[in-house]
Amino acid sequence: RTIDGKAWTKVNPNCGSTSFVVPDLICGREYFFRVRAENRFGVGPPAETIQRTTARDPIHPPDPPIKLRIGLVTKNTVSLTWKPPKNDGGAPVTHYNVECLRWDRTGEVKESWKQCNRRDVEETKFTVEDLVEGGEYEFRVKAVNIAGPSRPSATVGPLVVKDQTCPPSIELKEFMEVEEGTDVNIVAKIKGVPFPTLTWLKASPKKPGDKSPVLYDQHVNKIVGEDTCTLLIQQSRRSDTGLYTITAVNNLGTASKEMRLNVLGRPGPPVGPIKFESILADKMTISWLPPLDDGGSKITNYVIEKKEANRKTWVPVTNEPKECIFTVPKLMEGHEYVFRIRAQNKYGVGEPLDSEPETARNLFTVPGPCDKPTVSSITRDSMTVNWEEPEHDGGSPITGYWLERKETTGKRWTRVNRDPIKPMTLGVSYKVTGLIEGSEYQFRVSAINAAGVGPPSMPSDPAIARDPIAPPGPPIPKVTDWTKSSVDLEWTPPVKDGGSRVTGYIVEYKEEGKEEWERVEIRGTKFVVAGLKEGCFYKFRVRAVNAAGIGEPGEVTDIIEMKDRIVAPDINLDASVRDRIVVHAGGVIRIIAYISGKPAPTVTWSRDDRALPEEAKIEETAISSSLVIKNCKRSHQGLYTLLAKNDAGERKKTIVVDVLDVPGPVGMPLLTENLTNDSCKLSWFTPEDDGGSPITNYIIEKRESDHRAWTPVTYTVTRQNATVQGLIQGKAYFFRIAAENIIGMGPFTETTKEILIRDPITVPDRPEDLEVKAVTKNSVTLTWNPPKYNGGSDITMYVLESRLIGKDKFHKVTKEKMLDRKFTVEGL
Repeated sequence: RTIDGKAWTKVNPNCGSTSFVVPDLICGREYFFRVRAENRFGVGPPAETIQRTTARDPIHPPDPPIKLRIGLVTKNTVSLTWKPPKNDGGAPVTHYNVECLRWDRTGEVKESWKQCNRRDVEETKFTVEDLVEGGEYEFRVKAVNIAGPSRPSATVGPLVVKDQTCPPSIELKEFMEVEEGTDVNIVAKIKGVPFPTLTWLKASPKKPGDKSPVLYDQHVNKIVGEDTCTLLIQQSRRSDTGLYTITAVNNLGTASKEMRLNVLGRPGPPVGPIKFESILADKMTISWLPPLDDGGSKITNYVIEKKEANRKTWVPVTNEPKECIFTVPKLMEGHEYVFRIRAQNKYGVGEPLDSEPETARNLFTVPGPCDKPTVSSITRDSMTVNWEEPEHDGGSPITGYWLERKETTGKRWTRVNRDPIKPMTLGVSYKVTGLIEGSEYQFRVSAINAAGVGPPSMPSDPAIARDPIAPPGPPIPKVTDWTKSSVDLEWTPPVKDGGSRVTGYIVEYKEEGKEEWERVEIRGTKFVVAGLKEGCFYKFRVRAVNAAGIGEPGEVTDIIEMKDRIVAPDINLDASVRDRIVVHAGGVIRIIAYISGKPAPTVTWSRDDRALPEEAKIEETAISSSLVIKNCKRSHQGLYTLLAKNDAGERKKTIVVDVLDVPGPVGMPLLTENLTNDSCKLSWFTPEDDGGSPITNYIIEKRESDHRAWTPVTYTVTRQNATVQGLIQGKAYFFRIAAENIIGMGPFTETTKEILIRDPITVPDRPEDLEVKAVTKNSVTLTWNPPKYNGGSDITMYVLESRLIGKDKFHKVTKEKMLDRKFTVEGL
């Protein structure tokens, strides 16, 4: 029953043992319990608990605090910070105790650990004061809950107490971009002892070299923290854009950092005035210049509106123009209009630029006639007509031309083009197709401007549609190879075939100093000229032939001397090979190289400037050399070099070969530390060979010393240490670790000795049952029992002390090491 209730509630229907777990209690409520025994004759009287019991989880002292760090150090103070313990023991941590230990100059402990805080430390930071200048100290922290203090944290130090000084330094991002109206926090991280004086400067937009201090008000403010300085700009504006500089100064030096702030917003108005490029009765073309301020973002388009000058309402025209020119259509002749233009970017539409009033009216007439056109490039079904623009354009630019044709035997003119032909800078030409071979044609042209179509020109001279034929142009020959008595020629066909298909070629050659050319007629584009004199010099040329005759010659520019050709070696790697090859272990390394040169080069392979591995095989052909290593290993990687040599020189090619494999075993020794009753920390070294790929994970397995099966530790480990949780106190374990990369898992490395899981060793409890067994006039015989808890380690000795009644201090009875639990004290 609860302490505030009177009725007893039956917990269990039956229980055969003398213990029972009572379920379904409410956390924090207090209870009384009673038990009755029952036999075949009935239920006996109850036995009731005397004290009330509160339902709550067991409470233990917390774990030690973690990540104890040293902050600012002066000549007699040290600032410490730490993190709360991972486990609070089931009750909140109420405060912390900070302790220090002083060492003397010889490295001996001068004092024992003593508590530094006079009051409870409730925060996770504390400044230790009244330290001895130049003294060497260690520090540690204990967490305290209602169950008591924790074990101490890891210590920091030893540290010599003296004033710390360092010049200022600043960490600040170089660029920040925000939207107009956004609050801006420019945060600079500051270091320096003593803490430096901080100043913010802003460069002038017109003179970037001129910097002035930032003025602080409700819009801009400076906030200085423990190790930061923040420039706060509320409701940022475009005018806040600029280069900001923070300067930190202390007695050891000066540091500065710059940051550019770009505040993005709507663009400014376009630059005027608005110009009227052309004015017609039903449309006007207007132009303008982009805004000086694009708002920090690219102008995406312009918004154009119009209104009649005697009205107040603006009418949208378009928001499509991306260029600074537009033709406004659908105007009413004789009406006066005003236009306004606004630039737009992704942040919105800017302020407008208004034009002066302008009336829609025609200011020009149709253009005059063009001069008589001419005809060129005549074929059997096409002609190119050429003409110049008219002398008079009617006051409006020429926008196009209509071209007409007729046969000389007919009277009707037919328009050639469906759409007006656009004007060109230097005259106009147009190719007329679809003509009838053998027919005679004339052409005339009319110019077009905004007012309409002008009168036609005089007809061109008659021209008959037929193909012109001429001899072909020159081929382009070159010498591809030669010996002491022959030359290999090759050429490309002429660019112009003269209007007729090329039917063959004439190869001509002559010895230098002679006038007469030797001629050979062939049909292909390759020929070997043989029977030449060794040591003589020759010229070569090639002509093309078509139905119109023999064309102009194409000459080989060089004069060729008849001697055997010597060509330095050249090496070209196969397309499957690059300067670097990556192969998985067990695969095939195959490097194919194509070798050229005259005479045929000798080929040598090496690896890392030494001989090739025994497994390497070299396969040779007339034009290639291949290196093959099957079932490759990590030891086969390296820098492979191919050297080709002949009388003309040598050529070298290097290829980097990487062989990827699983990592090797992790480095020994495997160290264990930080043992608790359910965990231990393992540490190891990275493998000497990572398999050519970075280590991505370490796989840890455990087994109890009396078992054979290994059990994986499931979490991912990327560092060279890990804490294995969930172990059983008193059990002995073996551990093994393997490294893993992208290729796979390497071999395991196993601990050589079993590891016993137990709490860290502490001092033992006091011995039990100390008794006096015999007394004489100057001796006493004593006996005792060992302590109930030996502190996690075997008892190594006992210390027996005595004092005379009335004296304050105990003294050791003997200096000898005492192992027995019985001793006679003599000389009393």
